Amino acid sequence: MRRIMISILFAISLYAGFLSVDDAFHPAATLKDNKVFVQINMADHIHLTKDALKFDVKPVEEVELGKYTLPAAEKDEFGDEIYTKEFQVEIPLILKSQKSKDVTFVLTYQGCSDKGVCYPPVTKEYNFTLSTPAISKEKGQKSESNFLSEEESIASTLKSKSFGIVLLTFFGFGLLLALTPCIFPMIPILSSIIVAQGEGMTARRGFWLSLVYVLSMAFTYTVAGILAGLFGANIQAALQNPWVISLFSLLFVALAFSMFGFYEIGLPASIQSRLSKTSDEAGKKGGIVGVAIMGFLSALIVGPCVAPPLAGALIYIGQTGDALLGGAALFVMSLGMGAPLVLIGMGAGRFMPKPGGWMTTVSKIFGVVMLGVAIWMLSRIIPETLTMGLWSILFIISAVYMGAFEPLGSERSWNALLKGVGLIFFIYGLFLFFGTFTGAKNPIDPLQVIKERSYGNVELTRALQFETVKSLDDLLVKIKNSNKPVMVDFRADWCVSCKELEESTFKDKKVIDALNGYNLYQVDVTQNSVEQKRMMKHFGIFGPPAILFFKNGEEIKHKRVSGYKSPSEFLEIISL
Repeated sequence: MRRIMISILFAISLYAGFLSVDDAFHPAATLKDNKVFVQINMADHIHLTKDALKFDVKPVEEVELGKYTLPAAEKDEFGDEIYTKEFQVEIPLILKSQKSKDVTFVLTYQGCSDKGVCYPPVTKEYNFTLSTPAISKEKGQKSESNFLSEEESIASTLKSKSFGIVLLTFFGFGLLLALTPCIFPMIPILSSIIVAQGEGMTARRGFWLSLVYVLSMAFTYTVAGILAGLFGANIQAALQNPWVISLFSLLFVALAFSMFGFYEIGLPASIQSRLSKTSDEAGKKGGIVGVAIMGFLSALIVGPCVAPPLAGALIYIGQTGDALLGGAALFVMSLGMGAPLVLIGMGAGRFMPKPGGWMTTVSKIFGVVMLGVAIWMLSRIIPETLTMGLWSILFIISAVYMGAFEPLGSERSWNALLKGVGLIFFIYGLFLFFGTFTGAKNPIDPLQVIKERSYGNVELTRALQFETVKSLDDLLVKIKNSNKPVMVDFRADWCVSCKELEESTFKDKKVIDALNGYNLYQVDVTQNSVEQKRMMKHFGIFGPPAILFFKNGEEIKHKRVSGYKSPSEFLEIISL
């Protein structure tokens, strides 16, 4: 029996070429510039199976594998892809934070001898220390370590943090987003709702009305965000259709004229009486239902912004399909965005004077504000000169309405104040009217064209010059063939933050000088067409504004920008 066993073992060893797995394969892994260079040398008559190759890294919450491409393999007599003699691949490791980390790279491989005997799978582990981008002493330049973009870092937070910490973090994000221009138009809308309630308004009632408005807004953001994450579509972008915007602009015009007293918008008396029986809160002009509808419309139409927290949550939902955590994060973030609105509503209810003639004046003021919101919405789809003309008409008529040319009555102090403000509105309206015919496009600076012509100052009109790209294939070719760094700007006419970037950041002299050596491309996604959706999906973008940077055909992810950045913030990103 002993001789039989020795004979079998000898035969197996002979069949395998007398090579152990350590003699057949000689793996090695080295780290340089946060990239792992893997090399596996094979003995004669030994080959490596491509499908059995696996690479991993841990801890997964701190680091992940970057994109890599395996070398071309040859096929054996059975059609399987194999490597012989030598195998090499370079794999980047991506830190999820900007701190040096000790990580473990895991290599798994399996191979066979040409005689048909296969070795069991082998797993090797290599310990490395990844470093943040540091200044190179030799070259004096920054390393190009590929950190995650801001929104991808936020998506990573969703994966690695506890449920409570995630919700608290996103509530803080919401408070910060409340300071962006996207929320400002909601303030006059909510304030007009409070004023419209008239008699009986208290801090408590103001709180509940504001809370309903904010909850409706938060619910809308959450549902729209989850659908966008799961199906890869920006629902808010889809609603920026000219017909939709025109319809809702007309709605705000109708609300404005109701505040001027031309008519009253409200539910029929019979329905209002039924609502009053079932809910004390269902009162004048639609009550809770009307407030909820306004919150719904405000979320979808007034505030179509994509900032890093929102984009991060959408990326997480899209990658994992975890709609529960992603949706909860979006809901809490929306509550953070609405918290200041609730405070405004409470303040309006608490400090609102007793009903009187002053309410008519305040209602008219909010009527003018509503018309301003309508013009602001229309500015996304109409020419800039026409927008200037509409602003001019609004200011001039408002001045007349405020009694700018009427004699002072008995209450001289109050009338004098309104008359003075009205005259300022009239003068500004004249500047806007005059600027419309000179070709001015910015209502904040209606005399810009006049100043340029008078002083010959070309610096006033200097701005970044982009080349427009309309297809994904064309953009990929330009990025790949560029011998300079590339910046790609995704923008839309209806995007408020995009216009902020164009009017402020992209006209800043330091930003222009810093991007002097770049090829600048711009993708306009205003129409939300099939090709535009394809381009955004390819780069993992959920909506504008989004700015991407590339070098040697590869995106520098940690430089990706979502949302508005001031010139100083933008310069810091460029210099990373």
